[in-house]
Amino acid sequence: MPETTAVEVTGLRKSYRNVPVLDGLDLRVPRGTVFALLGPNGAGKTTTVRVLATLTAPDGGRVRVAGYDVVADRSRVRRAISLTGQFAAVDEDQTGTENLRMMARLSGLSRRDARRRATELLDRFGLTDAADRAARTYSGGMRRRLDLAAGLVGEPDVVFLDEPTTGLDPRSRQELWQVVRDLSARGAAVLLTTQYLEEADRSADTIAVLHGGRVVAEGSARALKARVAGHRLDVVAADEAAYARLAPHAARRTPEALTLGIATDGTAGHVRALLDTLDPHRSDIVRFTVHSATLDDVFLTLTGTGTAAATGTVNTTATATATQESTRV
Repeated sequence: MPETTAVEVTGLRKSYRNVPVLDGLDLRVPRGTVFALLGPNGAGKTTTVRVLATLTAPDGGRVRVAGYDVVADRSRVRRAISLTGQFAAVDEDQTGTENLRMMARLSGLSRRDARRRATELLDRFGLTDAADRAARTYSGGMRRRLDLAAGLVGEPDVVFLDEPTTGLDPRSRQELWQVVRDLSARGAAVLLTTQYLEEADRSADTIAVLHGGRVVAEGSARALKARVAGHRLDVVAADEAAYARLAPHAARRTPEALTLGIATDGTAGHVRALLDTLDPHRSDIVRFTVHSATLDDVFLTLTGTGTAAATGTVNTTATATATQESTRV
C-alpha cells in the first residue's frame, strides 16, 4: 500500500442477521486529510468505523488501516489508531490531568513521560486552566476535547470520529473542528461521520455519501455540488393539488410548506424554461427562489430522499443565500 494512504477499503461486506449493511464498500483515505462519511440512518456509517477500528469483524473484502490488515494485524492497527464515539468517555471523578496521565500509563509511557504528555495535551486542547478540576465540572465541549486528547496520547496515525459533535453547542463544535483541522495539518488522517452537513462542507477535504451499503458519490464539497446542480430552484405550490402535480419533478420536498426544490444551473434561461415546463398555465406556482446548491441537495438527491426529515440524520444550521426571488402572476 502506498505510504500516502492511511485507510484502504476494497469490497467491504458486513451483514447482521442476513441483512446486508455494507455491500461492497470501497474507500481510500490519504494521510493528512479530513475524510467525511455521510449517509442516512442505517447506511452503515458506524458499522464502517467499527470495522476500521477492529471492533467488528468484516464478512468479506480487504481492509487496511495504517498499513495493516484489520483482521490479520488487529493489534498493530489498534496501536496506530484512536477512536472517539458520539459521547465523551472520561472518568468524571478524575481531573483532566489524572485522566490523561492514566491513559498515558495504559499506553506504556513511564510516569515521567506520562506527566509530560498530559501537560502537552492539556495545553494543546486549551484545558490547562481546568487541568486540576474534576471532569464532571467540565462543559460538554471541554469533556469532548478531553476525550479526544485522551485518544491522542499515543500520537495515532489515524483518528476515527463517530459523530463527534453530537450534543455540543455551536461554540464547542467550532472548537472541536479546529482541533480536527490541526490533527490533519500534523499529518494524521481523520475519518469522521457527522449529521451536520455544513460542517463537512467547511471542514472535510473529501466527502463520501454512503447509501445502500455503498459509496454513491465521493469528492470535494464543490465537486459534489457541481455533480448534482450548481443551483436549486425552490417553488411554492398554490395548493395541495398543485403540489402533488409538481412533486415528481423535485429532489427536495417540504409538504407542510408546499415547497419543492428542483435542480437548475441557475441561469435565467434555464430558470424560465423550468418554470414554463413545470407550470405551463401559470397557476400551480405562486413564488420561486433560486439558491446556490448545498450539501443538503447532494445528500437528498443521491440518497433518493425527498425531505430532510425523511433521512433521519440531516441536521443543518446553515441555509443557502437566495440569489433571486420573484412572484408568479
